[in-house]
Order: sequence, then C-alpha cells, then structure tokens
Amino acid sequence: MIPGPRNLITDVPGLRVGNAQDDVLKSGATVLTADDPFIASVHVMGGAPGTRETDLLAPDKSVTRVDAITLSGGSAFGLDACSGVSDALRAQGRGYPVGAAVVPIVPGAILFDLLNGGDKGWTENPYRALGRAAFENASDSFALGTAGAGTGALAAMHKGGLGSASVVLDNGVTVGALVAANPLGSVTTPGDRYFWAAPFEMDDEFGGLGPDLASGLGRRPVSRKAKAMRPAEPDKANTTIAIVATDAALSKPQCQRLAVAAHDGIARAIVPAHTPGDGDLVFGISTGARPLAADTEMGLIGHAASLCLSRAIARAVYLATPAAGDLLPCWSELHDIG
Repeated sequence: MIPGPRNLITDVPGLRVGNAQDDVLKSGATVLTADDPFIASVHVMGGAPGTRETDLLAPDKSVTRVDAITLSGGSAFGLDACSGVSDALRAQGRGYPVGAAVVPIVPGAILFDLLNGGDKGWTENPYRALGRAAFENASDSFALGTAGAGTGALAAMHKGGLGSASVVLDNGVTVGALVAANPLGSVTTPGDRYFWAAPFEMDDEFGGLGPDLASGLGRRPVSRKAKAMRPAEPDKANTTIAIVATDAALSKPQCQRLAVAAHDGIARAIVPAHTPGDGDLVFGISTGARPLAADTEMGLIGHAASLCLSRAIARAVYLATPAAGDLLPCWSELHDIG
C-alpha cells in the first residue's frame, strides 16, 4: 500500500476536483465530478448535518449514479452551490434522463463558516456562483489547505482546510479521500504540535513529526475556536464533510459500507469526533473501472479509505495558510515547516 502519484483523490482514474473561493467572504466550494456518472452512497454520523439529495443515496433508493458531489462552506446558504453545479451540468446536457428531460444529480453537504471573520454581508447568495465556478475548474490537480470548501474552515485549535490523500493497494485498486475539515474537535494533541493521525502518515506528508508519546491525551479538550466565537454557541458551528472514492467496482450498498468504514478515519484524526454539534458525514463512491476479485476485498478497501481520510484531515490543517482577519492561527505559523 503506497500513496498514489499525486496523493490526491484524483489518483482514482477518471475523477476530477475543482475549487472556488472568495477570500473576502472567507468561504468557498469544492466539486468532485467525472466524465461519466459514478455510483455513490453516504453515511452520516454527526448530529447536525446539512445536506442535499443524500436521501437519494440510500441503498434502497432508485437512482444509483450521480454526476457530481459538492462540498461547501456557508451553512444552509452553501447548499445553493449544488444548484450552480446543476446549472453547469445542464448546460452540458448531462444528467438523469426522465423522458425528454435530463436532470443532473448533485448531492452535497455543507460546513458552518459564517462566524470566521469573513464578510458575510452579501445581498445575493454567492454560493450558486461558487459552485458553478468550482465545477468549471475541475481538474486532476487542485489546491489543498485554505482552498475551496476549506477556505474558512476552523478546527478547535487551528485553521482547518481542504485535504486529500490516496493509496494504491497491492492488487492495483486505488482509494482516495477528499475532506473539508471544520471540526469541533482538535486535529492535534495537547500542545498543538503532533497530529492525532500521525501513526498513519505516509512519506512525511504532514511534517513527519511522528506520534505524541504522552499518555492521557484526551482528558481535557481545549478549544481556541470556542473562545474566538463567543458569545455565539461554538458547539453548533462545526462539521467534517468528506468523500472517499475507489476504482474498484462496488455496488451502491458497498459504497455505503465504504463510507461507514471511512468514518473510522475521522475518529482517528479528530478528538472528539461525531459530536452532536458536528455534521460529520462521508460520501462513498465508485467509478466501477476495476472488478473486485472477491467480496472479501471490501474489508481492505474500507480500511484504506479510513487511512486516507485520517491523512487527508491532517493535511488539511498542515497546509492551511494565513489570511487577513483570521480568528485562529495556522499550524504552520506555530511550527516551522521549512
């Protein structure tokens, strides 16, 4: 098991990702798409999700394939990013055929970044345009850290961000993760230096510092974000939204199991995770390009997805960059990564 050539979710052949952001707004959107519709499902474990068309992704629902998935800032306003993506897909004649009509299928999820120091005094919802721009920017290479849906993200102790990671298994299957990390919990152990995800790091992708060797690390959670947001209720201003993908040919129920397994990656990289005030969810997708040799391969693919997601979360924080008006420091500002 080794990282893919880009160490991005787009190492899964056929996938593309695009970002768009507004630095004054301190928010943005990220879109994952492909030339052909892909199989998708979802699993939600946070107590406060914000979503669009996720009910359609349940294994018993009729539509199996989707045209794109959108991750966005903006809380409920950010769900309109999906509409911008739908507009762009419709212009290309892409979508689910219903008689003479063609309906793009664009599930999405949002994170809360309305109190992060950006200018939210818009007169017209900006997220529809951000969603369309992100779709039109889709490529096999894209920025991480303070970019796209992670532009205004905040973890407990540092700026959050957009992260991604991948692996290629010994059998040739590729697995990748994409995440916008804005959790209530911390991505680092007490003292801010070491990442919870350190045991799963590959090739020094987030500093190569190794794990924190102290014990009792989870006893007293501290949050700079909670202090910075007062008098607002910080327990209601969080979430980690992610996509895990593979080229292994999975059914819709298997994509849901992939998403379930990947949630382990959130719990390994963020402490605490899956709280009542987080909207933690994972989309699981398959391009279907590589047949499974046996159903028993699902266990390894799910494990790989959880590893990729842990690493992607750490990379999101590690690669975040400072900007005017930030409420929290970047990890890189507190530690030399030169």
